[in-house]
Amino acid sequence: MCGILALIHANGTETSAASELHEALYLLQHRGQDACGIATCASGGKIYQCKGNGMAAKVFRDDGARVSDLPGYMGIGHLRYPTAGSSANAEAQPFYVNSPVGICFAHNGNLINAAELKQFLDLEAHRHINTESDSELMVNIFANELNETGKARVNDKDIFAALSRMYTRCVGGWACTAMLAGFGLIGFRDSYGIRPLVLGSRPSDNGPGTDWMMASESVALDQCGFTNVIDVLPGQAVIIQKGAAPVFKQVQEPVRYAPDIFEYVYFARPDTVIDGISVQESRERMGYKLADTIQRRLDPAELADIDVVIPIPETSNTSAACVAERLKKPYCQGFVKNRYVFRTFIMPGQKAREKSVRRKLNPMKVKFQGKNVLLVDDSIVRGTTSREIVNMAREAGARKVYFASCAPRITHAHIYGIDLASPSELIAHHRDEESIAKHIGATKVIYQTLDDLKAACAELSPRPNQEFEVGVFCGSYVTPVEPGYFEHLEKLRGETKKLKVMETAREAVANGSAGEEEIRMATNGVEVNEDGQVVAASGNNSSDGETVIREVITKNGKRGREGEEKSSPPRDRMDISLHNFGDYAQDIHS
Repeated sequence: MCGILALIHANGTETSAASELHEALYLLQHRGQDACGIATCASGGKIYQCKGNGMAAKVFRDDGARVSDLPGYMGIGHLRYPTAGSSANAEAQPFYVNSPVGICFAHNGNLINAAELKQFLDLEAHRHINTESDSELMVNIFANELNETGKARVNDKDIFAALSRMYTRCVGGWACTAMLAGFGLIGFRDSYGIRPLVLGSRPSDNGPGTDWMMASESVALDQCGFTNVIDVLPGQAVIIQKGAAPVFKQVQEPVRYAPDIFEYVYFARPDTVIDGISVQESRERMGYKLADTIQRRLDPAELADIDVVIPIPETSNTSAACVAERLKKPYCQGFVKNRYVFRTFIMPGQKAREKSVRRKLNPMKVKFQGKNVLLVDDSIVRGTTSREIVNMAREAGARKVYFASCAPRITHAHIYGIDLASPSELIAHHRDEESIAKHIGATKVIYQTLDDLKAACAELSPRPNQEFEVGVFCGSYVTPVEPGYFEHLEKLRGETKKLKVMETAREAVANGSAGEEEIRMATNGVEVNEDGQVVAASGNNSSDGETVIREVITKNGKRGREGEEKSSPPRDRMDISLHNFGDYAQDIHS
């Protein structure tokens, strides 16, 4: 899951597009904390860019000083949440290709036929792919199709035709913004409507005309003063040139209108409206419907046993309040959240996630002491967070801990841009509710039903018979899935996590907090096992060409690599196209 943005001013002499995009990055920071970037275009078609690993405050400096390096009247922005591909600076977006016409590209989603696309680009299009990111694949597919026009200058019809051909090649879920040097902006969405994209307008404050902005969530438009917000529809593309009204075209017929329901469960901000459905109101309904399930699942004595309903902040706050209201139970905030520790389920390594849970949440003993509590969370993924939370509640004095999830059991991989976990890591993959309760230490676990979750959102939709992408709960995905894709995804996830797990182990050794496994990782390196898990390397180089990362800590604390150079890839890579945050890291940290 990523956040994407695009902005174009009516006045071509404006130079403040980056400033507004920078502000909007903070409004969508919850959608990606791994990397971010902005690319702008000034008069004469010159492109400026700044991007790199880290949050917006790190990449652009706390005072936003780097924004002044990005003049231009239009631009696009991106926040990366790590999915397919690695976490190197080279994968930070926007991506840029110089031919044809100069294209900057921001992508939210995932392609599930990446191997096929890479082969096409290599053998037929003769385009070099420098990263493992499927976003780079997509921009090159688009660039190749646009290049088929043979024109030095393209128009709307050329762009729409190129997009139509791109849609026939790419399979998956996506929402994208793109900027063509000196031409304008493009926004488009997959033909299933899986990933969100909205468009808004406002009168220009620097002369006549209208400014336009696109974003993953409506809150970015609201806070930046844009109104008349509409959704880009499934299979639809929009082109906006300087001083002109948007031009819309259905570049591929919509197959279904099935937004990812996890946007409403967890990812989107509550003050966002996606596809006409209020996230806040959908979570309220999730709470009421979950309460009805709790009443069916618990006997009268167990219901009477509950003293208080406590949310796991912050996503579940709304739903938990509605659960308490329906059950006629007191509601209180029992955990204090540290806002400077981020989403734990995307952290590399089980121990890192466990430690982070306790840094993120602190129970107030007075709210738990001697009470039977009903904890409400938005979902249960690996169970790491849930188990630690139950432990904390018991340590704070709770007698019984009931645990309710606003989402159904997550049993399958997410393949459209949310890297929840490998199936083998999912706590519900091979467990029923009773064994899950035992595993996390809860008195009882109650899950929302899938029908109720869908109804909670569909009842608010302006469309009848609203569908959703719910494959993580049942294994039924809205798009076709290529044979062997899940095996490919598992290996790719493991490779992506290697460097991060190695970094965590190295830091633990350096500060003296490493366990046995972390010491083995720091000594022997890491590799990916058959289940896609990152583990300490066995000490032997893989015979099938799999990379084993080896790094050692010397006595003076300096880092070095052991083994043959060919088995040790560079720890990081810079983007080869334009300057980025990594180029200035030494200056920033000196």
